[in-house]
Amino acid sequence: MEKRQHRRPPPPPPPLPFEIHTLDLEPDPPEHTQHMYKKGKKDMVFDSIPSFFNNIKSSNSDPYSEEYGNAVIVRAYPLGMVRANSNFNVEVGRESGVEPHKGLEFDSADDAREFYNVYATRVGFRTRTGQLYRSRSDGSVSSRRFVCSKEGFQLSSRTGCPAFIRVQRRDSGKWVIDQMHKDHNHELGDVEESHPPVLQQKAPMGRKSSVEVSSRKKLKLLAEVDDGQPCSSGSISVKWVRAGADGQPLAEPYAGLVFTSADEAYNFYVRYADEAGFKTRIGQLFRSKNDGSITSRRFVCSKEGFQHPSRVGCGAFMRIKRQESGTWMVDRLQKGHNHDLEPHTGTHKKSSTASKKFIDEVNGGLDSLDLLEINNGVHFNSSQGNNIGSEWYRLLLDYFQSRQAEDTGFFYSVEVDNGVCMSMFWADGRSRFACSQFGDVIVVDTSYRKTNYLVPFATFVGVNHHKQPVLLGCALIANESKESFIWLFRTWLRAMSGCRPKSIIADQDMAIQQAIAHVFPGTRHRFSMWQIREKERENLKSMSTEFNYEYEKCIYESQTNAEFNTMWNALVNKYGLKENAWLKEMYEKRESWVPLYLRGTFFAGIPMNESMESFFGTFLNAETPLGDFIARYEQGLEQRREEERKEDFNSSNLQAYLQTKEPIEEQCRRLYTLRVFQIFQKELLQCYNYLGIKSYEEGTISRYSVRRCGNEIEKHMVTFSASNFDVSCSCQMFEFEGVLCRHVLRVFIMLDIREIPSCYLLHRWTRNAEHGIVCDVDSGVSFQELKALMVWSLRETACKYIESGTTSLEKYRLACDIMREGAKKICRHR
Repeated sequence: MEKRQHRRPPPPPPPLPFEIHTLDLEPDPPEHTQHMYKKGKKDMVFDSIPSFFNNIKSSNSDPYSEEYGNAVIVRAYPLGMVRANSNFNVEVGRESGVEPHKGLEFDSADDAREFYNVYATRVGFRTRTGQLYRSRSDGSVSSRRFVCSKEGFQLSSRTGCPAFIRVQRRDSGKWVIDQMHKDHNHELGDVEESHPPVLQQKAPMGRKSSVEVSSRKKLKLLAEVDDGQPCSSGSISVKWVRAGADGQPLAEPYAGLVFTSADEAYNFYVRYADEAGFKTRIGQLFRSKNDGSITSRRFVCSKEGFQHPSRVGCGAFMRIKRQESGTWMVDRLQKGHNHDLEPHTGTHKKSSTASKKFIDEVNGGLDSLDLLEINNGVHFNSSQGNNIGSEWYRLLLDYFQSRQAEDTGFFYSVEVDNGVCMSMFWADGRSRFACSQFGDVIVVDTSYRKTNYLVPFATFVGVNHHKQPVLLGCALIANESKESFIWLFRTWLRAMSGCRPKSIIADQDMAIQQAIAHVFPGTRHRFSMWQIREKERENLKSMSTEFNYEYEKCIYESQTNAEFNTMWNALVNKYGLKENAWLKEMYEKRESWVPLYLRGTFFAGIPMNESMESFFGTFLNAETPLGDFIARYEQGLEQRREEERKEDFNSSNLQAYLQTKEPIEEQCRRLYTLRVFQIFQKELLQCYNYLGIKSYEEGTISRYSVRRCGNEIEKHMVTFSASNFDVSCSCQMFEFEGVLCRHVLRVFIMLDIREIPSCYLLHRWTRNAEHGIVCDVDSGVSFQELKALMVWSLRETACKYIESGTTSLEKYRLACDIMREGAKKICRHR
């Protein structure tokens, strides 16, 4: 067998000579520096990068001027290579010369958007992402619209431009243009010229130091170069960067900069922005069509967009893209701003000493004056620490301001302790409107405490007319003190126009109990089942299976107070648990968790023996990272509301089958939503398995014993008044759930009552519950509560009206005509 010969690898090729093609001096370099490198903009050739540096060192002119604090950027390319445009996107570039036309195919919707952006830049307009449409079968996005930025009339700068393309997903996974309109109703021009003029960054004053002067000539190579060899991309970026107060160079972003994580990139951009003199926000993110993971992110100047009066459409941003290695690389960057920048040293001079700590922790958020205004100048002292990381305030406050510009009903408030941001609460207009209809029962979900949470995120959840959870507000809870919860509940009450709930499901911690009693006197507080289950496992884990059976029977099968006391005492005596501290406490608080004591209170039918599912499900939990929070929050909220829209559609367009010939079944089918009608129909069918016997009668009052056929144990007492059709049952299902039980329906059928009295058909369970409760002052509702209901009902209707009226110019004109006619009719009724 021949021995394999080991050959030495060939020697590396000699370093290629480099040619200086471009030289950027940012912003305006000193005159002598410009003169030195004036010839560099032509044909300066060096044997290697080191020889370029040696040339600089031997020069008499200083390439970096401390007075201006600017960077000199030199881009070098191997001699003879064609230099690519730095603004040219390779992926989209292959289609850059193609006009949009029907049938044009893309691998993804993102590719289609990028193509349209490139086309728009070439033609002379800007784009926006328009509507998306989802599949009814699985809820996935089936088509997308990309429109001219002047589409619609929501801003004064928009002209209702009809230009757009729509791409539709095919079965093959490709996206194809199936609809489009090329013509614009406004002049086209150079996109760059349409930006407001970019203002030069003001030089920081008074920042010179001996340390800085000594480090004026520090150079930083931002692309790795081995022995002068060109990098794989064929370009090398070299910068002189301004030195910081500690003498270390201050990093600046550039295309190709690599980070180990998206959070690291964001923190880098925040530090850079702080030095440069502007504030940042988290912009768009893009997900993979394969697994839904995030593939790229944008971090933008806080003055990006026009959604708020303080924003001026600044175009500065940094975009990072995830690489196959798992790292994140800057692939797009825009440094220029269209507004004045503030030096770092003067950013917070206006803040008071009391608020200095907050300003330092929440750079980029509201200043102390804003915080005092939204809290009406009231400071809240907290005896405990803050469980919210400082970075959350910057993220959420920016998000709140952008949402408030889009949604006039958006509400948020921040608790302030000596100028330091503490708890936060927010609710959009849709949640506030939902509370006017479904705020009679609320669940304060603080189950984040089940784990070692990273963020104490809590939700206020109600039950809508489809028996679905509906969001009534969100919060970050700074600490679990009584004062913190009092602030939270007061803020929720203020946001919901004073609509007090009949009942609350919340944890049994003493701080929460005291806060509820203080803010909601008269409201029934029921303990969260998840917390009771946790305590049971902790305190009763050593008990036998027999004990668990008797314990469950005592809690859930007791029908009277005397029966519960008898079974409880027998239980603790039999197993020697008289001195068990937790059982003593739970017995004293039995009216807040034992079903027997809670059945007479309305809880919208939320089961006693199980916890209500988390509103956001798997989208959000106590360990959700900062960078994903807002995106997941909006996805979870949109999914829930899409489910609600589907149920609205089904209830309006579908009918359940009638199972009996009873007129009351037809009556309830006509009024109830599908889900609630199914509950009623089940009770109606079950009533035929029961036998009713009159056991008492005095005047118009009758009492019936209703028992299950073949079961002497299961029986309930129904009391009926023939004078006013008042009815009640010992099972108290109507009081607890708002739907008549099988026992009452059995009596109605016996008495040939062919229509259920209106007082036993709760409006909140009907199909038109969202359209407002028709009531007046005499019905027991105060004028203030009535006015709040009317405001939210009209506001929600107006929002839907605006959405429909701005889809096209024709609909906009029609909407204006309808509003004018409506205004005339209202004026006639004054």
